[in-house]
Amino acid sequence: MLQISLWKRVVIWALVVLGLAFALPNAFYTRVEGHNDAVLEIEAFGATPEREAIAGAWPTWMPSALVNLGLDLRGGAHLLAEVHVEDVYATRMDAIWPEVLSALRDERATVGTIRRQDSAPDELRVRISQPEGMARALELVRGLARPVVTLTGVGSTDIEVAGEGDEIVVTLSEAERLATDDRTMQQSLEIIRRRVDEAGTREPIIQRQGTDRILVQVPGLGSAQELKDLIGKTALLSFQPVISRTSDGAAEPGARNVILPSQDEEGIFYVLEKTPVVTGEELNNAQPSFDQNGLPAVNFQFNVSGARKFCDYTGENVGQPFAIVLDEEVISAPRINEQICGGSGIITGNFTIESSTELAILLRAGALPAELTYVQERTVGPELGQDSIDAGKVASVVAFAGVLIFMGLSYGWFGVMANVALVLNVGLIFGLLSAIGATLTLPGIAGIVLTIGMAVDANVLVFERIREELKSGRGPARAIELGYEKALSAILDANITTFITAVILFVMGSGPVRGFSVTLGLGIITSVFTAIFVTRLMIITWFEYRKPKSLEV
Repeated sequence: MLQISLWKRVVIWALVVLGLAFALPNAFYTRVEGHNDAVLEIEAFGATPEREAIAGAWPTWMPSALVNLGLDLRGGAHLLAEVHVEDVYATRMDAIWPEVLSALRDERATVGTIRRQDSAPDELRVRISQPEGMARALELVRGLARPVVTLTGVGSTDIEVAGEGDEIVVTLSEAERLATDDRTMQQSLEIIRRRVDEAGTREPIIQRQGTDRILVQVPGLGSAQELKDLIGKTALLSFQPVISRTSDGAAEPGARNVILPSQDEEGIFYVLEKTPVVTGEELNNAQPSFDQNGLPAVNFQFNVSGARKFCDYTGENVGQPFAIVLDEEVISAPRINEQICGGSGIITGNFTIESSTELAILLRAGALPAELTYVQERTVGPELGQDSIDAGKVASVVAFAGVLIFMGLSYGWFGVMANVALVLNVGLIFGLLSAIGATLTLPGIAGIVLTIGMAVDANVLVFERIREELKSGRGPARAIELGYEKALSAILDANITTFITAVILFVMGSGPVRGFSVTLGLGIITSVFTAIFVTRLMIITWFEYRKPKSLEV
């Protein structure tokens, strides 16, 4: 007999209503998008009458998640950036120098005085005054080598050490160069992702291409320059000892020193030690705030290592000036009045509220480890995105209408019920896309169009089986029951194999292929649910109400 218990009916319709509730905000896309943006702005910057009015345009008790529109639908910016991974080699050499100096100091009687020499960025040259101690010096420096922690670098060390006359030459090994390149790319990817995410953009595509390139696509931006401004800034913060203050920007700073301009004092330059005491990489947090005069500023907090270095240095240099350097400009050079061990501080300057917020975002994200060169950039205009949406709508409507007409003509009232389930199926697809925060692209629309055609496949199998059972003399109730029972295995086999294909496309593909696989996979799930449960429940409810003596499928 045809029977579905009450609790199952409640669960089925509850899932349908829940899916449609999540899909509903997409019917009021602009209003809900403004509501979401206003809520975020209120949380970040406080409430204003305008923000509260926009936030009130959508009920807070309703779902407000939207299907994110991809670059090809909404327009936005596309960049392909090349990372200058070799820039990191010089930083590595600077980091190795204190270790080399410390190792050789203990053997000063053997090696004599120790001086770092100018060299290529990817090598470190150290001159000793007693060449006869070169063998001992090389032994000490080679003792600083560490194993390379990669699968391809097993058995290799990170540095190679050689002697040339009275100079020790330290270079990175080939295995360490490869490992450094990989780390640089991973760090660049993560920092770009943080900067784009911090700016509140929706569903960016950020992925590595080849050995030294990064693809960045961000929907909703008006130009590629906006995206370059967002990710191209360095925001490299450092705290460096001050040697002197001068008005001559062309003065010779001396060995291992640099001369940098003051941000606020026109025509004033500072001679600083090149090696910083603490850098922005040792920051834990940075937030926009206001100073004691009510002017915009940025509060920062060091991690444990940075706080200890800052505490030790300020304790040993009370009374000396100390420069705060941002992107090779001295924004402040206060005098150290006492030891500072709290691990936090404040950056003041000629900030606006917007610039202090932007600086805090960049400092939190960290500095890019290497320079980026943009080898490809383009902007997809909203008009082109709208054309794509319109074309997708036309394709969807044509496919939808064709399926509805076919089902209605072929199966009569049963076809009408299948059509209702098909409409619910499309709503459930958008509900799932909204719930998981998926991005809809033009290939994704193709996946939905394909799903519309496939969604009635299960109903066709069931209805044809019911026809066969009616022709063999079964009664209406028994024919419906056997139709669903005997068609179930074919429905599951067909959809499971297609779902496996969608999973493989998602795992192995990227970009547009993934967008297609996501909508195809979700469409398979919803179409099986609507065919096996929703359509069946509708037919049984109709059958219980009408109690027909015969069926015409």
